[in-house]
Amino acid sequence: MEFRLPLELQQRLNANFPDEITYLVPLSELSYWKIGGLAQCVIKPKSIQSLQSALAITSEFKNVPRLVIGDCSNLLFDDKGFEGVLIQIGNGLSKIEIEDDLIHCEAGAWVPEVAYHSYRKELSGIEHICGIPGRIGGLVYMNGGSQRRGILENTESVVVLSPEGVLSTIKSSDINHSYRVSPFQGKPVVIAKVTLKLEPKSRSLVRNEMRKILSSRRKKFPRKLPNCGSVFLSNPAMYDEIGPPGYAIEKAGLKGTRKGNAQLSTLHANFIVNLGGASSADVLYLIALARNTVKEKTGFSMDCEVRYVDSRGNMVQAHEYTDTLPVHT
Repeated sequence: MEFRLPLELQQRLNANFPDEITYLVPLSELSYWKIGGLAQCVIKPKSIQSLQSALAITSEFKNVPRLVIGDCSNLLFDDKGFEGVLIQIGNGLSKIEIEDDLIHCEAGAWVPEVAYHSYRKELSGIEHICGIPGRIGGLVYMNGGSQRRGILENTESVVVLSPEGVLSTIKSSDINHSYRVSPFQGKPVVIAKVTLKLEPKSRSLVRNEMRKILSSRRKKFPRKLPNCGSVFLSNPAMYDEIGPPGYAIEKAGLKGTRKGNAQLSTLHANFIVNLGGASSADVLYLIALARNTVKEKTGFSMDCEVRYVDSRGNMVQAHEYTDTLPVHT
């Protein structure tokens, strides 16, 4: 990839983030799918103030694509790479503090670690997140969880930043949400900090519930090959009539189907695994194939949990992009 960042932007980023910036980063090293071309620039802020500064500076360059990401556990990057600035929230923004029944987390806090802190402090309500890889900011953005639950059920408040880095706090009463839907999706805000409200419960009961969840995940989910977890969302109406997406895909005869080096997992059909050297086009083909075939056989449309990111930083649910491609059945 030819280096394209404006010289002025490059100079300001170098001056403000000397220890937090890297150029020409393979997205395959960031993505859980191990897929993607080169990103021109990645900034990893080490404080909320640094994050605010990164947003403020990059917002001045309107023609340069910018995207804020977490652990990329739910993202499919394009093979063409990314033609702008990625701001990655991770270990530099991962403080966790506990105050009575409240857990205050910076957006980069590791989700299983947040769950572990709740267990240690004998607090209950988020056992369902204990096996989910990723950062708490991304989990809140997706209203992610397991056991058909979402993290926003226990969210007391969220600190967000505007595109220019201005800070504000949103209380739970103003956070409308539903299954895998949050008010932050599609909005130009960046989650910086989250406060969770939990309930007291004995450590042994919390531990036992977490052990059950982790045991179930280990038995069902592919763990040895790169993947981004569940590709399709569970549709309540389809779930009641047909079953979850993995079952619907398997019943449609697609379990184990390959395109290039991507495969609908032989362990769980709602996972697409990278067998080694898979491309974004391979994964998108399988998403389209599964969505179209299940629709044809059941009448139900499966929407994606996974987000597709193009080279200009446009991020959409992957099915929104594949629906524009030639039909595969």
